[in-house]
Order: sequence, then C-alpha cells, then structure tokens
Amino acid sequence: MSIITELKSRRAIRDYSERDVEDEKIRQLLEVATWAPNDRMREPWSFYVIKDEAKKRYEELAEKFLQERFPTKPNLVESSLKVLKNTPVHIVVTADIVPGDDEASQDNEYAVCCAIHSMWLASKELGLGFVWRTRGVGLVHDDRLQQFIGAPENKKIVGTIFIGYPDEQALKKMKAPARTPFEEKTVWL
Repeated sequence: MSIITELKSRRAIRDYSERDVEDEKIRQLLEVATWAPNDRMREPWSFYVIKDEAKKRYEELAEKFLQERFPTKPNLVESSLKVLKNTPVHIVVTADIVPGDDEASQDNEYAVCCAIHSMWLASKELGLGFVWRTRGVGLVHDDRLQQFIGAPENKKIVGTIFIGYPDEQALKKMKAPARTPFEEKTVWL
C-alpha cells in the first residue's frame, strides 16, 4: 500500500478488543516516533507508557477528574471511563520546554506532533488501533497528569495516546469521514 493510501485511510480507533498489546509492538511504535523530523535534532519527546497496574491508578485519577469536570453528566463520565478501561495501553507524550526560548519550545511541540503522527501511521501496519487525545479523558491539561507521570517541570504534555487491537465489529460500523477539498483551503500565490 502507498503512503498516500495509508494517510487517507487513517482513522481514530476508540473501540478495542480485550487482547493485550505486546511490549515489542509498543517498542516499535516508540522507535518510529524517534525518527520524526525535529528542529536542530533536539529530539524533544518523552514517552510515559501506562499499562497494567499503572493503568488502574490512571483510571482512578481520570475518574476523579471526570467527576469534577462533569458533575451533572454521569453518562459522559461513565462512557469516558469505559473507554479508559477498555484501552489496553495509554502513552502520555511530552515535549521539552526550553527555558527562555518560546520559539524553540514551540518547535519542540511541532516535532512531538510529527512523532505522534508517525506512531499513528505505524500502528496500522502493526494491526493496532490508535487515537490521540488532546483533552477530556486524556487529562492533557490537568496538572495531576503531570504529577502522575512524574515529568519534570520542563515538559509539556502534548497528548495521550490510546492503543489496542481494534474491535472488529466497531470497525465494520465506522464511516469514512468527509474532508473539505484542499482547493477550498488553498491559496496559490
């Protein structure tokens, strides 16, 4: 399959089977991430793999967060927790913050986004489903996640990745998303 075909067929997979993800496949995704383009070869990413016992502690943290954030929406809290519990692996990805250099810090975030996207494309080849969370159940903007992963202050959380083997029934129900034609968003100068 071509890269263009892979890019067009990439989907956010949110429903997973109960099958565990092999550590070797997680390692492959992490290695792929390190080949992403990055300014001045700073390699500004760090990865925090959450599974097994750590995943249970993460679920407890997420439950408190969700109940505080959505106190009047118990169904939303319940469905979000179901997603967490049914996802075998979570990976929190951070970008290095360069003290006193906002531009370099921003470049680092861009590089980390490239690393995450590289992992996303590779996950399909490995038979894995993948979704990148930047808010909500991913806890990206909550300081408790920073504390949970033990990241130093010079790290910014860019996202939480959820990985697992796709639930085949849910895959069959997925619709191909519509995209705005590039012509509507492009200016030739």
